[in-house]
Amino acid sequence: MEEFYLLIPLVLLVISIFTDYWIHKLQNLPPRPWLPPLPIIGHLYVLKKPLHRSLAKLSANHGSIQLLQFGSRPVLVISSPSAAEECLTKNDIVFANRPQLLAGKYLGYNYTSLVFAPYGDHWRNLRRVASIEILSSHRLREFEPIRADEVRIMLRKLYRASSEKPIVVQVKPMLVDLTLNAVMRMISGKRYYYSKDDVLTDEEKEKAHRFQEIVSEIFKVMGATNFGDYMPILRWLGVSKLEKRLMSLQAKRDMFMVELIEELKQNMKACSHDPKQKRNLIQMLLWMQKSEPQCYTDEMIRSMMLVILAGGTDTSMSTMEWAMSLLLNNPRVLKKAYAEIQKYVGHDRHVEESDLSNLPYLGCIIKETMRMYPAGPMLPHESMENCTVGGYHVPKGTMLLVNVWGIQNDPNIWGDPKTFRPERFEGLEGYRDGFKLMPFGFGRRSCPGEGMSMRLVGLGLGSLIQCFEWDRTTTSEVDMSEGKEGISMPKAINLRVESRVQLHPEIVEQTRAFVDSNHIQRRCKTLVVDSIQKEVDNNLSQKKDSLENGRRTNSVVGYSGFG
Repeated sequence: MEEFYLLIPLVLLVISIFTDYWIHKLQNLPPRPWLPPLPIIGHLYVLKKPLHRSLAKLSANHGSIQLLQFGSRPVLVISSPSAAEECLTKNDIVFANRPQLLAGKYLGYNYTSLVFAPYGDHWRNLRRVASIEILSSHRLREFEPIRADEVRIMLRKLYRASSEKPIVVQVKPMLVDLTLNAVMRMISGKRYYYSKDDVLTDEEKEKAHRFQEIVSEIFKVMGATNFGDYMPILRWLGVSKLEKRLMSLQAKRDMFMVELIEELKQNMKACSHDPKQKRNLIQMLLWMQKSEPQCYTDEMIRSMMLVILAGGTDTSMSTMEWAMSLLLNNPRVLKKAYAEIQKYVGHDRHVEESDLSNLPYLGCIIKETMRMYPAGPMLPHESMENCTVGGYHVPKGTMLLVNVWGIQNDPNIWGDPKTFRPERFEGLEGYRDGFKLMPFGFGRRSCPGEGMSMRLVGLGLGSLIQCFEWDRTTTSEVDMSEGKEGISMPKAINLRVESRVQLHPEIVEQTRAFVDSNHIQRRCKTLVVDSIQKEVDNNLSQKKDSLENGRRTNSVVGYSGFG
């Protein structure tokens, strides 16, 4: 009798699996792996990190359209260009939502920021502001000197360190400084990553430390897996460690952004900015706030700036690090890229953004890097209503994952996809080639920051190739293993390279003179006079009280990609 009772759970499990199988068939749902979903966890037990590789293996065995169960959440996995096109064109509006994940509550201003907001009037307004006011070609051209300046600051540091003998360079910290300083100067006119040679006040050191701490934590938690997003029972058990981290990060991030915006407001009052004068992005939005206060609220400005910061930095630095790694493992390609730069730019001036259109092979290197290691390997969406994909019924509320990495590394689509061959993109007018290549997504939720990212990556990578010789630190090839967590697709092992100067004497002097003059300007510039600072402090005190009161009543605060 006791043995009979022990068999009951097993019998119930078998009945549950068969019932679920027949319901799946009768509803004409997309196929799924032969391994059945288990109660509570669904198919999570068959998945491994990195997720895009695990899902690509399942697709290779079970088809390019699959419906999996992540806990209690149905997930449609797409791994072919034709299915991706059907989802992102024919069903574009249906899949225009983002899934509501825990990170969106605390880092997406309660699902109201551009990345996490549901499709509707509010999201369309945010998208309009991002595409037209912030990331338009005209606006990006205005900030070209900032990007050029930050690239030359990076070159200067490398030159000073390697002018007498080759040095070993940690690539990621160098690219972190470049991308975050470039983007933050566009956003706020401020730098937060400095070298040992920079002379800083105690206040500047404190703000830089706070900012670096916040950004580092954002990158960590945004890439962390939260099983509570897929298994609600875990949320019922109480607040998780990840949620506590998100709550703490939310408070620190909001306070920093409130102080920054308040300081820039006071600067505008003191300087009486001409609306036609070039300003940073926050000041530009604050100017618009005067005429449309309901649209350009402080919270909207904070959320927009944080989206640009997160989406425009980690992805760019990741792409450049992967590109450098691939070039070191393929010296023929590196030599060809250097020869192209010498032919079209020469050795008596720096690469400029205006040169990028005349450097097609450099562009091919970047595209091939993004094909092999896309910054956003998975594109998440969610269906707003029932629809049909590939002849199958897809229910409302289904999470959609377009496996960009799987499509871009499919041997049936790309010949020899594991080989780094930039020449495959030579002669192509557009680099998307249908839906075979989607490094910035597609459709309504595509990344509006594509232009900014391509400019920064092209200028940064081109300058490094032009000005320095690069070599591996050992005879072995660079390890190309992928990290398991991060906003984008990080390298598992940070790149270390040997660098030596190959600059012409004239361009060396340009780098030194240009950056030294900028260093002097930064040190001589006074941002806020004492009288204004007192007013800033008073206003900040009021803002802090207001912010704390708001948190007691509602969780309202600010993934890879923008839209």
